[in-house]
Amino acid sequence: MAASFTSSLSSTFSSLSLRRFSLLPTHQLPNSLSLPKPLNFPSIRAQSTDIDTTYFDNVDPDEITTFDPPEKPEDFIPPPSFDDGPQESEDEIAAAYEELYGPAYSGVSVLGNDVYVMDSKVKKTTSFGKIKKDKVRDGFDERVVQVRRVTKVVKGGKQLHFRAVVVVGDKKGQVGVGVGKAKEVVSAVQKSATNARRNIITVPMTKYLTFPHRADGDYGAAKVMLRPASPGTGVIAGGAVRIVLEMAGVENALGKQLGSNNALNNARATVVAVQQMRQFSEVARDRGIPMEELWK
Repeated sequence: MAASFTSSLSSTFSSLSLRRFSLLPTHQLPNSLSLPKPLNFPSIRAQSTDIDTTYFDNVDPDEITTFDPPEKPEDFIPPPSFDDGPQESEDEIAAAYEELYGPAYSGVSVLGNDVYVMDSKVKKTTSFGKIKKDKVRDGFDERVVQVRRVTKVVKGGKQLHFRAVVVVGDKKGQVGVGVGKAKEVVSAVQKSATNARRNIITVPMTKYLTFPHRADGDYGAAKVMLRPASPGTGVIAGGAVRIVLEMAGVENALGKQLGSNNALNNARATVVAVQQMRQFSEVARDRGIPMEELWK
């Protein structure tokens, strides 16, 4: 009974499978013997290596070898230990660091680029949460030209600040004009002094401490006229022009402000006029003639 039932089921399934495959098109009939063609991958062949390994044939990896250093010569002197040498000073250590990593910024700059940054020599004391900085001793004297109150209108009202104009100079031909703003007068003066050190110029002067020739300069609406003077004349000028000339070390000169009375613009116009001046040696070198020819 069971055998006849099993045979009937197998015959039924075979007939169903044949009927199913007969319904398919002839080009879609499955072929149990046909396999999908392999993809056309490039054939990988074992590449022959030209590496010569004869050097490693005579080496036994399990063999224990000992290090046999060469003998020291008779006149060999061992170098001194690092700790036995003399102690280096801070300047020598700083020079070694500069040689390796380039020049370090010590905080003392000729142009005055933030002279308080990384300057260990400046003493800083705190007072009510604020840092007080001592005056930098770099050979430049400071002279306050003008301090004005300025207001800025904002959404909540007006903000009061102070603007200071300061002239710095060594009275040996170096002078600079700077301006700074802050909520306090002292901070504004310090900012303007730092800004003035960033704008140092050289004033050409003769042995009589006067200008080599006359020059005119203008900045904005301010115009300044500068003229050389004979020894004993003094600085005949007023306002910001006089302060700039005195801080530069000029002792005999004539100056005149033309146009605006703005102190900052007149000071900068004086700097512009000074920058236009040239020494007789520079002109003679550029023209290719001796200096005696310029005096004829």
